[in-house]
Amino acid sequence: MKDFFYAIQDLFVNVLFAPFDALRALELESWFGANIMSWIFMIIGFIAFVYWMMQLRTFDKNGEEDKSITSHSYL
Repeated sequence: MKDFFYAIQDLFVNVLFAPFDALRALELESWFGANIMSWIFMIIGFIAFVYWMMQLRTFDKNGEEDKSITSHSYL
């Protein structure tokens, strides 16, 4: 059973995280290159934000958004 967990450790440390080790070694040469994954995630997040705002504007222009003021029955 212990070998099974060592196999999982070996898979993650030596195979799946190898590209991140290469990026860590690249940090001494290029900070921007070493943080490429962060830049990619920031770009994806920015694109998703812009898309979401465009969708909100589309629904607002079409008048599909329910803007009625409601409150809880106990108020």
